[in-house]
Amino acid sequence: MIRFVTDNYLWIATALVSGALLLWPSIRGRAGGVASLSPVQATLLINREDAVLVDIREQDEFVRGHIPNSRHIPLTQFEKRIGELDPFKGRPVIINCHSGHRSHSACGALRRRGFEKVFSLDGGVSAWEQAGLPLTTR
Repeated sequence: MIRFVTDNYLWIATALVSGALLLWPSIRGRAGGVASLSPVQATLLINREDAVLVDIREQDEFVRGHIPNSRHIPLTQFEKRIGELDPFKGRPVIINCHSGHRSHSACGALRRRGFEKVFSLDGGVSAWEQAGLPLTTR
């Protein structure tokens, strides 16, 4: 067995690295206990389970274009206004920001408040728009 490993260490290393790279999206999607959804997965969750969308960007970002039917609670006000989401505890909640980085802290706050189905939109509104999905300014 030792001889096999020493003779084939490059192949073994290649197999381990490629396996890790295949698992990386799954590991990253659950980083910090927050599940991330692609825009397509988010659309399916909205349509199938009536997910609630919460946009945590600042007002100037929100008015330039946001996902239709999303609720606007800026991250700077999130802790004060989190109670507005209590009626939706039984539904999936998808948090989005511009690129997906700020949404993790809001997801954590919802988890601490007892929300079980909390997701971050991977890539945020930018990924939503890149996927050709609609934005609105209303």
